Amino acid sequence: MKKLTIILSIVAVAFLVAPSCSKSSGGSGDSNEATLSVETTPSNGANEAPAVGPNFPLKVEIKSTMPASGVKIEISAKKDGSADPAFFTSSNNSTTAQNNYSITNTPSTVTCIVNITVTSLSKSSNVWTGSYRYSKK
Repeated sequence: MKKLTIILSIVAVAFLVAPSCSKSSGGSGDSNEATLSVETTPSNGANEAPAVGPNFPLKVEIKSTMPASGVKIEISAKKDGSADPAFFTSSNNSTTAQNNYSITNTPSTVTCIVNITVTSLSKSSNVWTGSYRYSKK
């Protein structure tokens, strides 16, 4: 009988303590935030035909509902498959759906890759990544 009383006491304490131990959202944003959906021009995954340049336009459009604090858009362009540092980088915060960039300093006659990362400023785990390839004649 004494063992049963002890077990029931432990179970009762567990039920009383359990509601106060709720799972945290990680402290970085609204768990109901829409998953980022982004459309780029040139499109994600594209392999663009060689073009004259010297500048190459890039449009990054947030198609999902904009996160409450906006997004951080990071862009880098480098020679595809090279360990060389990026010849173009950009990083900015935005609260607008359409964001236009111009890729500059592209080397001639080599395939280059543009990597794009869009991160919610309200929920750091809400991230979209994409890339495309292009070259300058």
